[in-house]
Amino acid sequence: MLPQELRYTPQHEWVRDGGTVRVGITDFAQDALGDVVFVTLPEVGAQVQAGEPCGEVESTKSVSDVYSPVTGTVTARNEALEATPELINSDPYGDGWMFEVEAADAGQLDGLLDADAYAAQTGAS
Repeated sequence: MLPQELRYTPQHEWVRDGGTVRVGITDFAQDALGDVVFVTLPEVGAQVQAGEPCGEVESTKSVSDVYSPVTGTVTARNEALEATPELINSDPYGDGWMFEVEAADAGQLDGLLDADAYAAQTGAS
């Protein structure tokens, strides 16, 4: 089920706003990738730009870029993914989160897709 409280990017990242912006990839994306075997995440303190690649997800099928949904400063990264990248497959909206960003402008979130728009784009539900 696609979480209604999240915002989404056309590149299949999800965003949870809780002061800082928590970012991961959607269930649709992890399913298309297959078994995730390695993840590269931005460093804490790194400046990321909305729409620009800032990490990678490597699966048994391919390597895909992870795009920052907002411009800002990385404040946390999910270190658990280093040892257990498969959390992205098993719990993409929970323990499989990737990194957090302090957005330079909270208004950036208004430009992201809501769950209905993302579902319409992908056929995800």
